[in-house]
Amino acid sequence: MKKLLKTLPLLALILLFTASVGHAQSATGTTSVTVNVAAEAALTVASPTALTAIGSVFNNYTGSTLVTYFIRTKQSTGSGTISLQVTTDFSPAGGPSVGTPPTAGDALKYTCSGAAPATPCTGSQPASTGSSSPVASFGADAHTTTTAGSTVTTSWTLTNDPVYKTGAYSATVTFTISAS
Repeated sequence: MKKLLKTLPLLALILLFTASVGHAQSATGTTSVTVNVAAEAALTVASPTALTAIGSVFNNYTGSTLVTYFIRTKQSTGSGTISLQVTTDFSPAGGPSVGTPPTAGDALKYTCSGAAPATPCTGSQPASTGSSSPVASFGADAHTTTTAGSTVTTSWTLTNDPVYKTGAYSATVTFTISAS
């Protein structure tokens, strides 16, 4: 019995140690997640744009370019624009030209259409090789409302001058979007 009493405290100590080692320890912590949402803009341009003359002889060439854009401007002081510029004139030589038309009055012009948040350009606009021309503008707190973006369409008109030589001619028009 004396031996049993000496063994019991040692056994109790082993059981107590084993039980305390088996308990899980845990701790918690927190963080504050912050983000600075800035003004941003992006666009995609449907390409190529074919200009065709439909109807009577020497009707102007017409066609349209669809631009899908994504924009977010600052809430109180923001603004944005979409513009275009003919960055490579028609080639090869002998056909239409934006920079040096073969006949006075020959021109590549366009009109704009689109829905909010864009305010499309108004009236007929001349395309230029020397500077950018307006397509759409945006005010403060403008933002596309879907992840699919919004669209603006540029409808083109090119003079159909009989002096143009037959053949395929191509020009590059660069669209630019900005937001602040």
